[in-house]
Amino acid sequence: MTYAAIRVRGTVNVQPNIKKTLELLNLTRANHCVILKETPITKGMLQVAKDYITWGEIEKNNLTKLITNRGRLEGDKPLTEDYIKSATSYSTIDKLSQAIIDEKLKYKEIPEVKPVLRLNPPKKGYEGIKRSFSNKGALGYRGKDINKLIERMI
Repeated sequence: MTYAAIRVRGTVNVQPNIKKTLELLNLTRANHCVILKETPITKGMLQVAKDYITWGEIEKNNLTKLITNRGRLEGDKPLTEDYIKSATSYSTIDKLSQAIIDEKLKYKEIPEVKPVLRLNPPKKGYEGIKRSFSNKGALGYRGKDINKLIERMI
């Protein structure tokens, strides 16, 4: 299973252990997104930072759209089909996203790719950045509903 984690809250008054965890996840600013493989270590890190991020299982079509629109190479160049074909063994971004979903490849293992996807704030805003998703807020685990949030942020 592959998770998409998005930082919702900013940097003011963050506890040092949570700040370090967010840095290790590469979530240094609000509205940044990373693609993570499901492991016990990753799950633990997500639980530590749950008051500042939201995460869930990303679907293939949303991952394809995210990589196409927001994927960047070093030098802030867009991630294109031609680059994917030359730098990896996959011929299209669609096949690359399927490999990431199937955990055959990590997104950050693509040569010269920036591991963070910078997103816009969501249209119509977050539900509330101080409450958990289960309490009608925006924080914490949201399962498949992360795809709706990503749609609003692309």
